[in-house]
Formats: sequence, C-alpha cells, structure tokens
Amino acid sequence: MRAVLTALDDLKAEEIVSIDLAGKTSIADWMIVATGRSTTQVSALADRVVRALKDAGAPTPAVEGLPACDWVLIDAGDLIVHLFRPEVRQFYNLEKMWGVDRPGEKRAEA
Repeated sequence: MRAVLTALDDLKAEEIVSIDLAGKTSIADWMIVATGRSTTQVSALADRVVRALKDAGAPTPAVEGLPACDWVLIDAGDLIVHLFRPEVRQFYNLEKMWGVDRPGEKRAEA
C-alpha cells in the first residue's frame, strides 16, 4: 500500500484517502480513493499505480474505466484503488458509504 500512496503523491493526486476495510467486508482489506484534476491526470495516476504494484511484486491488477478516465478502478486483491475526476468523486461519494469523511469535509453532528 505504501508504494501506491507514494505513486499517487508523486503525481500530485488530490484528496488521497485510505480506508481500512478489514472486518467490514471480504472484498479487500484496504481502499484508497484519490482525485485527479483531469482525465489525463487520472490516466497517468492509474498507470503509475499499476506500475508501483508490479514493482512491489504484486500480481497484475484488474483495471476498469481507462477509456473514459472519469473513474478508474484498480483491483489489486486486498487493495482497491479508486481514481476520480473531481465531479465524479463528489457525485459517487464512496467515502460516505464507508463512514469516512473526505478531506476538508466535516460530518454533521446529530
């Protein structure tokens, strides 16, 4: 996971969030959500993440969404990475589903 976070940081991904899924679901242990400012940056982030996973010795991950690069999903088994353009990330708001705040957002008090 550290290699993926470093790759995202190196290419200036925004609002990087790591979500611990252990005990919450069987699909993965960790989810990383990050934003790219454009489809070009999302594509570059996806390429860099895949390369970082391979360099770390992980099997080749499954990648979906590359043609449009609005939302790219990288499934590396125990780690899932979601890369979004800002508008698409705001629309789907995956962090809310997992009970995590996006950077800069505060949860409303009941």
